[in-house]
Amino acid sequence: MTQPIHVLIVDDIRNNITALEASLARPDLSVLKAESGPAALELLLKHEVALAILDVNMPGMDGFELAELMRGSPRTAHVPIIFLTATAQDVSRTFRGYEAGAVDFLYKPFDSRILNSKVDVFIQMERQKQQLATQLATMQQLLDANEMLMAVLGHDLRTPLSAVIASAEYLSRFVKDENVANIGTRIKSSGMRMVRMVDQLLNLARLRGGRVTLQPRAVELATLARNIVEEYEARVGKGRIFVLRQGDTLLQGDGDLLSQVFSNLIGNALQHGLEGSSVQVRLEGGANDVKIIVQNAGEIPAEILPGIFAPYRSGRRQNESSGLGLGLYITREIAEMHGGEVKVRSSAEAGTAFEVTLPRIVRPHVGDHADLAQPFRLS
Repeated sequence: MTQPIHVLIVDDIRNNITALEASLARPDLSVLKAESGPAALELLLKHEVALAILDVNMPGMDGFELAELMRGSPRTAHVPIIFLTATAQDVSRTFRGYEAGAVDFLYKPFDSRILNSKVDVFIQMERQKQQLATQLATMQQLLDANEMLMAVLGHDLRTPLSAVIASAEYLSRFVKDENVANIGTRIKSSGMRMVRMVDQLLNLARLRGGRVTLQPRAVELATLARNIVEEYEARVGKGRIFVLRQGDTLLQGDGDLLSQVFSNLIGNALQHGLEGSSVQVRLEGGANDVKIIVQNAGEIPAEILPGIFAPYRSGRRQNESSGLGLGLYITREIAEMHGGEVKVRSSAEAGTAFEVTLPRIVRPHVGDHADLAQPFRLS
């Protein structure tokens, strides 16, 4: 059920309150009444108010003073105020009302149709605000449920996958029958690909749920690159991946997330590059940033390039892809979390190169955790 929308009426004359209440009567509106400024403040502490209609001339605390107190409190600073007074029209009082934070200033006798028309605007705005709040809460619940599903999926899949990969490893290494050994190798390869897919799904859920936070520290990118290359060489053999370093490659960043950038880009190059071709990983240290360039032979089709970093897309046409197409999306998200960016160049002559530019000092985007950009000195 929709929540009632509250409108506050403040007037020291009860008959005026009664007349206003009758004029504003409608099923979706709840009228709160106060005969003084202090009584109005007490109601504002208890209720969320869509609009306040204040009388200017009241004993003790007048309408202007009440409006100034409302504007000075974070809880009520956003409440629209309409001044309503029987005093003769006075330009200076009108301007004072606007200076106190009013959105309108009306003089009695007022036309109830005009007042209701103005009130309707704020009721609609409050209703939209409630709808947005409901939608936001629903979206948050969906994100939480999605992350929980991914976590359960990852946990439940890892155990049988580990058994499958271990069994396949045994077949490929210790069974003398060559055909069985080849089957074991293929099973292991497929199992490892499934593990990577599960990892990508978990990372996607965390990224979209805002659950991934940076843990910045001193990171040597050359060391990270060599570690990831060694992992891939254990699968594809040595001699296919080359690491070239130029300049200082030490920066501030999250080592675990940046390792994933290397893993995603190198894995993407091995998967989508020309079969058997080499992959080059270049690290270029500049004055204020470090570039990671992963290049392979082969061209990305022109029609795919504009959406290459979108989730569930890859560097090949849809019917040719063997993965989830999340690696490049996650890579871009990690780079942007560090205040960097990712670009891609691809042609038949030069091949395909993904270039990640990372600042030496983490510069989170607006909306990210501000405490991540703490002072950091590279020695």
